[in-house]
Amino acid sequence: MTKDDAKIHDEDLCLKPSDAQRKWLSRGLEQAGGKLPLFDEFGQEINSQTVQSCIRNGWAEPWFSNPLKPDWLVCKLTDVGREVLKGD
Repeated sequence: MTKDDAKIHDEDLCLKPSDAQRKWLSRGLEQAGGKLPLFDEFGQEINSQTVQSCIRNGWAEPWFSNPLKPDWLVCKLTDVGREVLKGD
């Protein structure tokens, strides 16, 4: 990670995650490496719009490809995501 990658800009923290985004992102706080779940607590797949919007906002990032399920996007929480969760 470069120095520029680690910078958290104030404008990035102005956006607030929705309840669904916050719930998903929060689950990465307690996981190794900030891994975000593919499924909710009821076994339902996390809505792809939630995942994509969190990536667009810089709160999550793709982590690695799953060779067994290439259509599953495995993500992790970013530093910006951690800061946004602290903001409330």
